[in-house]
Amino acid sequence: MPEQKRCDWGQGNDLMQAYHDEEWGVPLHDDQRLFEFLILEGAQAGLSWQTVLNKRGNYRKAFDNFEVAKVARYTPKRVEKLLQNAGIIRNRLKVESAISNAKAVLAIQKEFGSFDVYVWQFVGGKPKKNRFKSMSQIPATTDESDAFSKDLKKRGFRFVGSTICYAFMQAVGMVNDHTKSCFRYSQVSKPG
Repeated sequence: MPEQKRCDWGQGNDLMQAYHDEEWGVPLHDDQRLFEFLILEGAQAGLSWQTVLNKRGNYRKAFDNFEVAKVARYTPKRVEKLLQNAGIIRNRLKVESAISNAKAVLAIQKEFGSFDVYVWQFVGGKPKKNRFKSMSQIPATTDESDAFSKDLKKRGFRFVGSTICYAFMQAVGMVNDHTKSCFRYSQVSKPG
């Protein structure tokens, strides 16, 4: 049986292929998982997604499976412990931003009822279905990611530039940026 056609980036490496085939672009509506992706996308800044994906299990252990309320309570002592953890990206600003971002998520949950409701408003509550034929057509930012980034920054979030926000939007299915020839494009586009 011939290999299924995938987005170029989702081929060759088993971990990246599994992430592409099972997660990327699937609409996500769980606050804890949305927070995880926000932190991981911020951790990726200046690095490759594969680097972050390779460390994802370590991040889940180190950050209490991304339980927002727990991360929001991390102390300076906990930051120092995290900076000694070789299993994560040991960048002080990124580690500290995870904590301040958790506090900002709690404020959003209080204001909007959930982080999910807040996040999805930037695409009108439903996935935006793009129709790109090649990876080179996919933008790094959009008007929606610009607005999302600006609002997050206003609320005190860090490591949430427009490019990071767009990568987050792709990952959690707010936009379907699988290329048209990718077998996942039509699967992710189906309602449900």
